[in-house]
Parts: sequence; structure tokens; C-alpha cells
Amino acid sequence: MSTLLQASDWTYFIGRFHPVLVHLPIGFLLIAALLEIGKRIGKISVSDSSISFILFWSAIGATMACIAGYLLSLGGGYDEELLSDHQWQGIGVAVFAWIAWLLKSGKILIGSAIYLPALGLSTLLTFTAGHDGGSLTHGDGYLTQYTPEPFRSLAGIPPRTEDKTEIKPITDINQAIVYKDIVQPILEMRCVQCHNANKQKGGLRMDNMVMLLKGGEDGPVFVSGKALESAMIKRCLLPESDDDHMPPKGKPQLSESQITLLSWWIEQGASADKKVSDLKISEQVKPALTSLTSGSGSENAKSADSPVLSLQVPTPNEKALEAVKKAGLLVMPISHDKNLLEVSAVNASAFGDQQINLFSPLSEQIIWLKLGGTKVTDTSVKELGKLKNLNKLHLEYTDVTDAGLTLLKDLQYLEYINLVGTKVTDAGLRTLASSKSLKNIYIWKSAVTENGVAEVQKLHPDLHIINGFNEAKVAEFLKAGDTLKQAEISKTK
Repeated sequence: MSTLLQASDWTYFIGRFHPVLVHLPIGFLLIAALLEIGKRIGKISVSDSSISFILFWSAIGATMACIAGYLLSLGGGYDEELLSDHQWQGIGVAVFAWIAWLLKSGKILIGSAIYLPALGLSTLLTFTAGHDGGSLTHGDGYLTQYTPEPFRSLAGIPPRTEDKTEIKPITDINQAIVYKDIVQPILEMRCVQCHNANKQKGGLRMDNMVMLLKGGEDGPVFVSGKALESAMIKRCLLPESDDDHMPPKGKPQLSESQITLLSWWIEQGASADKKVSDLKISEQVKPALTSLTSGSGSENAKSADSPVLSLQVPTPNEKALEAVKKAGLLVMPISHDKNLLEVSAVNASAFGDQQINLFSPLSEQIIWLKLGGTKVTDTSVKELGKLKNLNKLHLEYTDVTDAGLTLLKDLQYLEYINLVGTKVTDAGLRTLASSKSLKNIYIWKSAVTENGVAEVQKLHPDLHIINGFNEAKVAEFLKAGDTLKQAEISKTK
């Protein structure tokens, strides 16, 4: 059994080099074709041996790419017909590259008339194989999805339909179908790329409800009524460095609000046709639902155009990163081309004032910080005020008070702060409202009063203050006494 496991590891290890190796024949064949054309029209002077040398390595590269591609395909999860087309096109590239080399190098002295067709077919097949490879990896029509007019019509490509992954504002959240209007758009944004009709990693499709219910190779992805026992939720909450974390490291991640909404849907029975008004609304899910009415779909979307995201900051100190991780916090890069970081204490509720200095060496890099439900107090907020590029801050259900907030109002990039369940009062709200950058404040279940909100709102009409689930259309369907045991997602493995 161990031998099989070892062989499987080697298979996947070599197979995953396919995307790297496949670029060798593409580059070499194009160079060989261009040199051959240039030579024949008299634009350049190049020896046959030079072209032959390039063709040899084209053939070698194509062969290696074929082998790695085959090993990669053994992992399964791909549309069989599309995979077969891609596979034979790749083999065609290798075969015709070898034929072209044999003829150009003089290894075969007969049939020279087929040299140019062989080179042409090998070059052409690199394009068709590349197109199908892109579709296998990213979904059908990936390379042609954004073809502009008039080329779209000339190529016979159907007109573009509206982007399915866009989350539109929900005008009446009460009447929204939970699966169709909330859950499915989240899955399309974050999961369907790897779990669709053409690519089914782990034997799982998530592009429609029937396939989602079917599950994958490891069985069902969710247990109706039990979000905390559902693999779909557990995997999202694992550290991003964990091999079982989903979406995989490097892919766009689900936000906390999106995970909350998926968990709520599962907890409420994972219905395909029930409306929001048919389900119980917990305190935890209220802000996530409210955000959908403004068209953000997640707090990350609200920060998409924030100037902080254009900052260029130094590479974070590796020792400082390790120290933060050892404290139980998750550290995730915001993007691959910058050094900006998100730090979350979702699995570290014991984090407190004694450890807050761990953030000091990362004062430029940390822009999103989630300390909700931890032991931090105003003492910690003093240190947080030194994170000069802080853009989003979660302090819900902590012991932070008005006194601490005075230390945050001068942060030039702070746009979002969550103070749900804290002791913050009207005075604290007024302090925050004086910030020139702040856009969103969540303060329900705090000591802030309705009068305090109204007063601040008059002075700062553009400030988005969420004081409970109080949008008019949403409040209409809330029933007195509706309760739901809050899912303790932060305790999930």
C-alpha cells in the first residue's frame, strides 16, 4: 500500500509540471516557424542546422509536456471529451515536431515535401491544444470569453451574456431565493472555476444544485442542518497553507461574510427554493444579508477600489510573520503583486493585549485585521493605531470602549470598522465619524443609541452606519422572538 501511495505522489509531482513544460514547445516551434518564414522570403540568413537544433528541442519539450500532461490527467476531475481532444492535440504537436526535425536535420532523406506541412501542423496544433488546455483549467470558453466585436461575430462566437459571477444588489432581500440569489453567486465566484462540467476536481461539481447535492469522491460536501459538520465549510476555515483548504492557496478566497451566508444556508436546511423570509435569521447573519442590499456581497468588495490597495510596501519580515502565525492567527496575502496582508484571529480567540506587539514589525503590510471575539482591549487599540495603512478592522465582541477609538480616528486609510457587541457609546461613534476616510461602521448590540446614530448621520450623510438589521425592507419580515443558535465557526478546525 505504501508503494502505491509513493507512486501516486510521484505521479502528481511530475504531472503538475505540465503547465511549465508546455511552454517549451510553444516558444521553440514559433521561433522555428518564424525563422523558416524569414529565411524563405529572404529577410534573414539562418542555417538549416540552427533551425534543426530549435526543432529538436521543440520535439523534446512537446514529448515531456505530453508525459507530464498524461500523469496530471490521472488525478481526474476533467471533462473526458475535452481532455481527449487536448491530449491528442498535444500528441500531434510532439509527433509532427519530431517529423519536422527528422526531415530538417537530414535524418530522413525522403519525403522532404512534407517538412513544411509537418512544421505548420505542429505549430497550428499548439494553438488549438492551448485553447482546450485553457478551457480544461479555467472553464469552457476561457480564452474567447472576452473577444471584442467585430472579431466575435467574424469568428462565429455568440454575443457575450452578462457575467454570471457578478453579485447584483438585492432590492428586496425578503423575497430573495436563498440558493439562487445568494448561495449560487458565491459558489460561481469562488468555487465553480475548479468544479464545473469541464473540470471536476475531486469528482465534484458545484455549478448547479443537483450536482452539489451529489457531492464528490469523498462524499457529500455538506450535511443539511449541520454547517459545522460540512466539509464545504470546514475546508474554507482551514489555514490557507493547509493542503485541504478551499479555495486553494493563491485563488481568491471566500470572505467572512460569504462563509457566514453559506453556513446559514446549510444550517437552515440547504433548500433550493426557500426565500430569506422563510428562514430564521441569526444575529451573526444579519450584517452579511444587509451587505447584499447595497450590492457589495462582501466587505472585501467594498474595499476593491480603496487607495490602500495601490500602495507599494516592503516585503514583510519573515520572523515577524512566523511569530504572528505561532500565535494562532491566519496571515493571508491580499494579492500576489503586493506585500499587503490580511491577518485574522478567527481561530485564536485567546489572542489579547499581551501579544498585540507582534503586529508592530508589520505596521506597513497589515491592512485588513480581524480581531473579533478576542481578548483585546483599549490597550491593544493604542498599538493598532500605529498600523498606518489599516483599512478594515474587526473588533466585534471585544472589550474596546470609546477611549480606545480616539486612537484610530487619524488612520488615513481606515474605511471599515466592526464594533458589534462592544461597549462603544454615542460619544465613540461621534469620534469615529470625524475620520475623513471611514465609510462603514457596524455598531449594533453596542451602547450606541438610535438618537446617536441619527445625529451623526445628519452630519455625515455619506457614512454607512449599520445599527442592527434595520434596512426598511429587511425589517418588515423579521419576526419577534426568532432565534437561532449561532454557528461557532471560529471553533471549527
